[in-house]
Amino acid sequence: MSEVGTSGYAEAYASWRADPSAFWGAAAQSLEWSKAPEKMFDPEAGVYGRWFPDAVGNICHNALDRHVAAGRGDQAALIYDSPVTGAKRTLTYAQLLKEVSTLGAVLQDLGVGKGDRVLIYMPMVPEAIGAMLACARIGAIHSVVFGGFAAKELATRIEDAEPKVILAASCGIEPNRVVAYKPLLDLAISMSAVKPQRCLVLQRPEGPGALTEGRDLDWAVACAAAADAGKSAPCADMAATDPLYILYTSGTTGKPKGVVRDVGGYMVALDWSMKNLYGIAPGEVFWTASDIGWVVGHSYIVYGPLIHGATTLVYEGKPVGTPDPGAFWRVIEEHKVVALFTAPTALRAIKKEDPDCLLKQGRDLSRFRTLFLAGERADPDTVIWAQQQLKVPVVDHWWQTETGWAIAANPVGLGLLPTKLGSPTVPMPGYDVEIVDEAAKPVPAGTMGSIVVKLPLPPGCLPTLWQQDDRFAEGYLADYPGYYKTSDAGFLDDDGYVFVMGRTDDIINVAGHRLSTGGMEEVLASHPDVAECAVIGVKDELKGEVPCGFVVLKAGERRAPDVIEKELVGLVRDRIGPVAAFKLAVTVNRLPKTRSGKILRGTMKKIADHDEWSVPATIDDAGVLEEIEDVLKARGIA
Repeated sequence: MSEVGTSGYAEAYASWRADPSAFWGAAAQSLEWSKAPEKMFDPEAGVYGRWFPDAVGNICHNALDRHVAAGRGDQAALIYDSPVTGAKRTLTYAQLLKEVSTLGAVLQDLGVGKGDRVLIYMPMVPEAIGAMLACARIGAIHSVVFGGFAAKELATRIEDAEPKVILAASCGIEPNRVVAYKPLLDLAISMSAVKPQRCLVLQRPEGPGALTEGRDLDWAVACAAAADAGKSAPCADMAATDPLYILYTSGTTGKPKGVVRDVGGYMVALDWSMKNLYGIAPGEVFWTASDIGWVVGHSYIVYGPLIHGATTLVYEGKPVGTPDPGAFWRVIEEHKVVALFTAPTALRAIKKEDPDCLLKQGRDLSRFRTLFLAGERADPDTVIWAQQQLKVPVVDHWWQTETGWAIAANPVGLGLLPTKLGSPTVPMPGYDVEIVDEAAKPVPAGTMGSIVVKLPLPPGCLPTLWQQDDRFAEGYLADYPGYYKTSDAGFLDDDGYVFVMGRTDDIINVAGHRLSTGGMEEVLASHPDVAECAVIGVKDELKGEVPCGFVVLKAGERRAPDVIEKELVGLVRDRIGPVAAFKLAVTVNRLPKTRSGKILRGTMKKIADHDEWSVPATIDDAGVLEEIEDVLKARGIA
C-alpha cells in the first residue's frame, strides 16, 4: 500500500526522543486531574521509575463524568450487540455514568474501599464494562478473569488477588451451548484458601445460578435498591501511580503472574493512542472484537474509547457461527463502525468459510475506514486478503499484555506510513526498540535477534507484577540490563521498521542455522488452499530440530491433502531453501488455540517431542490437542 498523505510520525517520534517528559506532559494536558502532574517522571521510584508521581486523578471521571459535564451526556457511550442472545442495547454517557455510580455505591455498601481488590468473572455484557468502571471509580483494584475460565485456575487468581468481592454472571453464551459460570465460581471458591466476603451475581435468563445464602447477592436486586435509595458513588482521588487493575497473563503455572497497570500513565497513553495511532475522533464508533478478559479488551473496549469520548461496541459473538461468516460485516454496517480491531485468527476463520466474502456483498461499509490487527503475527497472506476484500488500510500492530498499548504500529492519526508486509511498521513514541544477540549486543539491520525496549518504558506499561517486584525484575529486566525483554524475536530493517517473527522460543536451530518459524508460516499461508497454519520445531537427533508445519485447508472442493502437503514442502524449499530442512507438512482439521485466538505452538511441540504436556487453562477446546496427538501418532511422530 502506498503512503497516505504526509505522516507526522517522524516529527512526533523525534519530539518524544528529544524530551520524553515534555512529550508526555503535553499529552497529559488533554485529561482532567484533581492535581495535575508537575513532575513527569521519577527515575528513583518503583522498579525502573514511575510516570506522573505527584499527580492525582480518576480514570472513571475521565471516561464518563467529564464528557457528561461537557454536554455530551446524550451521546452513545456503549453499543451492545449479542447475536448469541438476540439482545441489543445502547447506553449514553449519562446512562452509563448513572449505572456505574450506582454499582460503585453497591460495592461500597459491601465494604469495598480504595485499594481493595474486586474480581470480575463475566461474559461480554454491558454490566461487565460497568463493573470495571465502578471499581475504578471508587478506587478498588479490579482483576478480570475470562468468563468460563476453569475453576482450578480461577482459584489460583482468587488466592493471589485476595478479592473482597467477586462480581460474576450466572452464565456465558456460546454459539451452541450455555456455559454455567456459577458452578465454576462456587467450585473455585471452595478450592481457594482465600474466600471473598460477598459475590454479586448477574442472573442471566439463559442460565440463572443458585445463590449461596449469606454470601451471594442478586445483581439486579442490589442495584435497583441502591438506585431507589438515591445512592451514587463519587470518584475517589487516586494517585497516578496507584494500581488500577491486575491482569493475569495466560498460561501461567505455579504462582500466577499478575501484570499491574497504574491509573495515570495508562489513561494518558490510551488517550494519546486513540487519536494519534487509531485516528478516532470523539463520537465515532470504534469496535474492538475481543473480550474484557484480555488486555485488548481492557485498553480498547473499555478505557481507551471512553476516555477519548468515542462510542465503544461490545460484541457477544464470534466471527463465524453467530450466525455465519458475514457477522462482522453486519455489525459494521448496522452500527456505523469506522474502525475494527481484531486478531488475524478471526480473519482467517472468515476467509476459510467465505474466501470471496460473498456475505459482505450488499453491505454498506462506506463509513468503515481502517482495520487493525494484533494479538498474534499478521501473516502477509491474510493482510493481502483483507486489503483486497475491504479496500481499506489494514494496520498490523504489535504489543503485549505487559505494555498495555502498541509498541510498534502504523499511526493512522499521524498519517499512514508506507506499509511493509510482515511488519507492524515502526516503534511508537515512548518505545526505543533495539535488536540484540544472546550477549545483549546490538546486531546489524536485517539480523535476527531478541527484541528489547530501552528503559524506562512509556506511560501505560506495567510498573511491576502484583506483589512480586523481584520476579518482575528477574523475568523482564535482568537478562538485558537497562532494557525490557519482550521475549519476542525479530529484526529491524534499514528503514527502522520492526519485524516480529515470533516468540524467542519459536526460533528453531536447524543444524546450527537459526530459523524463524514465522517465516515458514508466511510461505505456507501463501498457498491458495491453506486457510491457516502453524510451524513448530520438532526434536531431531541429527539436526537438533527440524520444522513441522500444521495446515488447515480451506473449506470447499479441493485436491487431496497429500498432494497439497507435497506442494507445501516444495514451496518452503523454493522460498527459504534447503537449509530449512522442511520436509513435513501435516493436514489437521483445526489448530489448538487460546480463547483469544493465539495458537498453542508450545503445547503442540511438547506432544511432537514426546514430552510431558497438560491442557493449558486458556485453551478454547481441549479436544483439539487429542486430535493433534492422533494425527502425529498416525504419522509416526508422537
